[in-house]
Amino acid sequence: MEQVSSVTRRLAAIAFADVVGWSSHVERNDLETLRAWKLLRTELLEPKLRERRGHVQQTAGDNILVEFPSVVDAVAWALEAQHGVSQGAAGEELPHLSLRISINVEDVIVDEETVIGDGVNIAARILPFAKPGEVVVTSAVRDYVWNKMTVGFGDLGERELKNISRPIRIFRIDPPQAESGIPIRRQPHLSWTKRPAIAVLPFRDLGGNADQAYFSEGISEDIIRSISRSHAMYVIAWNSTLRYRDRMMDSRSVAAELGVRYILEGTVRRRAARMRIATELIDVMNDRTLWADKFDGQDSEIFEFQDRIATRIAAEVEPKVYQAESARALTKPTESLDAYDCVLRALSVFYSLDGRQFDDAGALLQQAVTLDPLYAQAHAYLAWWLNMKRGEGRSTDYEGDAKRAIAGATRAVELDSDDAFCLAVAGHIQGFLNNDLDTAVDLFERALHLNENSAFAWGIGGSTYCFLGRPDEALERLRNAWRLSPFDPLNFWFCTVAGLAEFVAGRYDQAIGWLRKAQRLNPRFSACNRTLTASLALAGDLAGAREASKRVLEIEPGFRVSVFASWYPLRRPGDLERFADGLRLAGLPE
Repeated sequence: MEQVSSVTRRLAAIAFADVVGWSSHVERNDLETLRAWKLLRTELLEPKLRERRGHVQQTAGDNILVEFPSVVDAVAWALEAQHGVSQGAAGEELPHLSLRISINVEDVIVDEETVIGDGVNIAARILPFAKPGEVVVTSAVRDYVWNKMTVGFGDLGERELKNISRPIRIFRIDPPQAESGIPIRRQPHLSWTKRPAIAVLPFRDLGGNADQAYFSEGISEDIIRSISRSHAMYVIAWNSTLRYRDRMMDSRSVAAELGVRYILEGTVRRRAARMRIATELIDVMNDRTLWADKFDGQDSEIFEFQDRIATRIAAEVEPKVYQAESARALTKPTESLDAYDCVLRALSVFYSLDGRQFDDAGALLQQAVTLDPLYAQAHAYLAWWLNMKRGEGRSTDYEGDAKRAIAGATRAVELDSDDAFCLAVAGHIQGFLNNDLDTAVDLFERALHLNENSAFAWGIGGSTYCFLGRPDEALERLRNAWRLSPFDPLNFWFCTVAGLAEFVAGRYDQAIGWLRKAQRLNPRFSACNRTLTASLALAGDLAGAREASKRVLEIEPGFRVSVFASWYPLRRPGDLERFADGLRLAGLPE
């Protein structure tokens, strides 16, 4: 017992560096390889270590283990080391060695000046995920430095590591883009420091039963995991917020410590066999509640309830934060807008489908792409706008806008193939404008594999299944979207897709019900008015169909049934023929 009590622990940043392809180098020329590695250590790595207060804990042939008292210093050292290696620090006459570096921060045990423990093991286990010349870090490291250093991060996802019981989320640090001076943010994409940042605090158990704490902690962790699947927000990792579990601090103080604007907090109350979860999303800067709700469940379904509520809360948070960010962007002077602000401003008017506002949204999205050519979501939103411009009959260059939309969506996925929104946009555009429904299905499945809580991917994906002639699958996808986001800004679109699904199934009365609802939500949505016109006509309400057709021509004065039928991507010929026949019956011009 005395031995255990004498153990010293301390919080430390642990860095591993190793030489890539060491065995091959040694096989080719062992002496020259050893000289090159020694020169790298003595002329680059160790001097930089002294500058950054690092301490070498271990060297073993081709690798080095270093401890730092500061996470910022550890990351700066790693970037400086990689920069020096890329500049040929070992000299031209010796073999060129490449390094991989990994960093973790955690409590470590100090045993006779040697550090051991999970913190060290995790740093070692994530090293293989670094490519030559790269630095990879855990989410805990990212949480420490994201608002202290101008670096960007690439999300490599959660990974299972050998002999580590929990999955670990890993990030790649983007390489600096200047000749000297570390660290430097890689500007041509939306860095983590620009995305809205949120912390999910451990939910408080109002019953005070320590045996039940696992549930309140578990739901907080599940919410964090669900939110982190979205690339639209930056969420503080669970191990960084857990320390606030037993600390009574106001939201503003917590936000200041973590460097976030938004806080999600909640409570868990149990009474007999019932549970109630109450949650609140706070904009700390304005001291304003953006959203609050309560959820009830039974003790008998505790784990199912936990999964369901965590998913629902995560799905509610993103649109509420986006609305707050959009409102904030509208107050900024036009001359100081950056790419992210341009996207937010565009989204604030995009879906009104008002002619002038719609054009303004397109101009803002084009400006975003110009300001930040590697910002994947800007390309995706511009492609989405072009898709709507083409599909809504607002284009004066149908073929050109379709090609630009396809190219933009493809570029977005090239820039960020792990962004569910970009994949979903590309999926819809491939199906709708490129008539490649099989590729569309693949893209939607990839999107949902990455983020099963994306109401956008579920709802928009329903269109593709309508085009394929699989209306019941389309409706099931829409039900998933509504379960996640009952009051989604795109509800007018989702209701239109539901109407199209019922039309494809030949259930015209049900189609009319959905399309009337969509029309009430957004009377300017031409896709809704077209489908409503055809549904009314085939249901035998010709007077109603003719009235609806007037709205089609108000929005699309040049609408022609033959042109529409030549490109609309319903795969089954019978579905397209029925649609065209309904439009003709309503009196729309051929």
